Amino acid sequence: MAEEKLTENTEAPLPEQPPVGPKTALVTIIGRPSAGKSTFLNTAAGEPVSIVSAMPQTTRNAIRGIVNTSYGQLVFIDTPGYHDSEKKMNLRMRNIVADQLENSDLILYIIDSTRTCAEEERLIAELLEKHQEKLVIALNKIDESRAIKDHARKFIKSNLPDVPENRILEMSAKEDRGINEVLKALYDMAEEGPHLYSEEFYTDQEVDFRIAEVIREQAINRLEQEVPHSVYVQIADMEMRTPSKMWCRAFLCVEKESQKGIVIGKGAQMIKTIRLESMKQLRKIFDYKIDLDLQVKVDKNWRQKDNTLDRLLK
Repeated sequence: MAEEKLTENTEAPLPEQPPVGPKTALVTIIGRPSAGKSTFLNTAAGEPVSIVSAMPQTTRNAIRGIVNTSYGQLVFIDTPGYHDSEKKMNLRMRNIVADQLENSDLILYIIDSTRTCAEEERLIAELLEKHQEKLVIALNKIDESRAIKDHARKFIKSNLPDVPENRILEMSAKEDRGINEVLKALYDMAEEGPHLYSEEFYTDQEVDFRIAEVIREQAINRLEQEVPHSVYVQIADMEMRTPSKMWCRAFLCVEKESQKGIVIGKGAQMIKTIRLESMKQLRKIFDYKIDLDLQVKVDKNWRQKDNTLDRLLK
């Protein structure tokens, strides 16, 4: 990758010289469910940092992805989609978002330009009102014919009037368009400072968390209706059996006995597919093979249990 590029796309050349000193910033990403936050992070980092699904509320944790360039280091925190809900689990995820906003250097607010800015968008704007000085806004999905960019811009002007025009940008995270401009706006606002992570890192996730997220991604992209929201992954055991092979026992946990059969599938075909596709994806991430022993079990009404939520939502 050429030094003057931020990402692999070539649409927007950057200034010839980087800043005098490297810049560093902790950047929280916020937006409604399915706004494209995880897609942006994966595209910017150039690696599968955060799982992606058409299913809303896929991200449950504050997940870090790291972008290193000659301009410095941006450490992004992908947060759960912010929406209005009184369910215990969703309230926990909203608290995760609020905590990250307070602790971040900068904020990237991603708006789905194909959707009307309604009540959930207003809730986010209220949350961001006191953070406008460290805010960059990206209107995502501009490649789609349904995009209503003017509507989104009017919403921003009305609800976040202190954000200047040069920090309201357009992009398509899926098509890798406009990513450079968004990164450049963040670098312009970042302060000089030492890197938070070594340059070879693109995420700080532990091995067991990455394995669990890959399994969950493969599961939710194959299951229907409410089952995906009722699934979490428990890593029970991990063991390096040779320098090139790890063995891992994991459980796909569901809330009800009736969901267990759906996840297993007819002739155990569903659980077999999830296992094999997970192993295939994990081979792309790790430089050793991971042999999965994947089973299904019931953790009744786990989304209402504080001890389970404490363990899963961080």
